[in-house]
Amino acid sequence: MRVSISQLKDMKQKGDKIAMLTAYDYSTARIIDATGIPLILVGDSLGMVVLGYKSTIPVTMEEMLHHTKAVVRGTRKAMVIGDMPFMTYHISVSDALRNATRFIQEGGAQAIKLEGGVTVAEKVSHIVNCGIPVMGHIGLTPQSIHQLGGYKVQGKTEAAAARLLNDARALEQAGAFAVVLETVPSPLSRLITQQISIPTIGIGAGADCDGQVQVINDILGLFTDFVPKHAKQYAKLADIMSRAITQYHNEVKEGIFPADKQSFSMDESLLARLK
Repeated sequence: MRVSISQLKDMKQKGDKIAMLTAYDYSTARIIDATGIPLILVGDSLGMVVLGYKSTIPVTMEEMLHHTKAVVRGTRKAMVIGDMPFMTYHISVSDALRNATRFIQEGGAQAIKLEGGVTVAEKVSHIVNCGIPVMGHIGLTPQSIHQLGGYKVQGKTEAAAARLLNDARALEQAGAFAVVLETVPSPLSRLITQQISIPTIGIGAGADCDGQVQVINDILGLFTDFVPKHAKQYAKLADIMSRAITQYHNEVKEGIFPADKQSFSMDESLLARLK
């Protein structure tokens, strides 16, 4: 059985911290799932760390579904959450519901995530009422990066903090099962976590959230363009990969690879008739 919404609620009530990671392919998803991570997000961050876009804005539904299917095939226990890309839920409630449904029916995900608070609460409510679990996302919302004026900490003034608290409450009332807090000051994240009954999942939002989410490419040191302030590199796989690829390149040039161990034999007398 996969991780359920009720299990996540129990974790918040018991004070058990919730770990969440992104995944974008079958092999990575299998490894993450085997560790017992309860939540896997197929994030639109794949636009930057997998597809090479400058932001998440160009990511399409077809790209998201392609990667979601791969992640679902690689998992058995984790709840897989599909990230609704830019302008797939903004225009109308029916648009939002149609695209959310695609993540569940076509992608095989168990839930969806979308950005926004008060402004998307009505859409969240409709999606939830149709049986699709929704995770919210407030604070720094990358799909609104042009409006926000860059990747800046959100909620630092009294008015901005009040708006984020209202956003979190609106998502809770709309039926969201959890909410991501991105790049929010730790004291505000603590207050929001205390004020709402659904789990908060932080990314650059301090240690007092009910859980944490990170981009897998960041914590493994695979994405080399830059390291976000909120990320901790638990490994530097880019360096390991570079050394391995360089060694392979050199061995091919020197005729060392492939050796007998990587080759197949046969009865060479059978070849005499072919000359």
